[in-house]
Amino acid sequence: MSSNSYNAASDEELIRKIVFENKVELFDIIYQRYLLKVTDKCYSFLKNKDLAKEFANDILIKTYEKLAAFKGNSKFSSWLYSITYNHLIDYLRKKKHLHYPNWNLSNEIPEIIDESDAEVTDLSYDNLMAIFEKIHPEEKAILLMKYQDGISLKEIASSLSISEDAVKMRLKRARTRVVYLYHLEYSQS
Repeated sequence: MSSNSYNAASDEELIRKIVFENKVELFDIIYQRYLLKVTDKCYSFLKNKDLAKEFANDILIKTYEKLAAFKGNSKFSSWLYSITYNHLIDYLRKKKHLHYPNWNLSNEIPEIIDESDAEVTDLSYDNLMAIFEKIHPEEKAILLMKYQDGISLKEIASSLSISEDAVKMRLKRARTRVVYLYHLEYSQS
């Protein structure tokens, strides 16, 4: 059977074939399926098209190397996006010396607001993206993992090597910071 006949196969089916039947050529289907999505995620953090493409390629190669570790407890895309965010966070921590606990202490929110009661109904996508550029990359990643990619708290915790309780606290803090920054930026207009 040619690789083209597998184009409609699920990610999980392709992975089984790659890992257990050594059909390594099938990874090209997965690579092509996810290259643009991973590149877009990289670009949203790096703001450099060439670097985003390079990172996406590196991440997909890293994913191929770890493919046997994929257990199928979640969707492949969730697992891949966890690898993507973790790779980006590690890079940004090293490049910008952004260790989250230290950063959070020096970027405290002066007034803790309950984000569940906040009025952000008119928060546009562009406004949200502008605010995302002002928060820590780890907070941005956690919000995107949870709300854009539907990755479970357990998977986020595993990806970031922190506890689920820490993920919950960071999610709450990130949501609060987004609402706070939104009010600071856009409620004065």
